[in-house]
Amino acid sequence: MMQGQHNPLFNLIPIAIVLLVLALRMRRLTRERPLKVEWLWVVPALYVAIAGFTFWSIPPAPMTWAIAAAALLAGAALGWQRGRMMHIKVDPETHEISQKGSLAAMAFIVVLILIRMGARNAESLGIPGMHFDVMAMTDVLIAFALGMLTMQRVEMFLRARRLLEAARAA
Repeated sequence: MMQGQHNPLFNLIPIAIVLLVLALRMRRLTRERPLKVEWLWVVPALYVAIAGFTFWSIPPAPMTWAIAAAALLAGAALGWQRGRMMHIKVDPETHEISQKGSLAAMAFIVVLILIRMGARNAESLGIPGMHFDVMAMTDVLIAFALGMLTMQRVEMFLRARRLLEAARAA
C-alpha cells in the first residue's frame, strides 16, 4: 500500500473489538452480582497509585495540570451520575447486597467511547485547527478516569450503606 493511503480496516478493527467487549458486558448486565461494599475502595486506590506514579514520573505542563484538574472534576460528576444508574438491592432477610448494571450506565460508557474515538480521529482526518498533544491528552484522560472511577464507587458505597441501614431498621 502506498504511503498516504489509509486502510479502512485500521478503523474497523478497534470498532469490532469495542463492540465485542460491549456485547459481552451487555450479557452480564442482566445478572445480579454480589456487591462487596468493603472492597469498593480497591479500584480507586489502585488508580490513584497509577495516576500518581504517571504524573510523578512525567509531570504535565502547567496548562495540562489545569485541564487535568477540570477533567478530574468532570469525571467525578459523571462518575457520580454513573454510580446512581447502577441498580443496588439489599435482600430484606439476609441483608446481602447485590448490584446489577443498567442499560443507561452502559449507554453512558458507549457515548464516552464514541467521543474519545471522535477526538482521536479528528487529527488523523486532518480537521483544521484540531491538534492533540498525545501526552497531554493521556494525562487529561487519566485524571478524568480517576474522577469517574472514584466517585462512581463513592456513590455506590454511600447508597448501599443507606439501603443496608434501612433494611436492618425494618
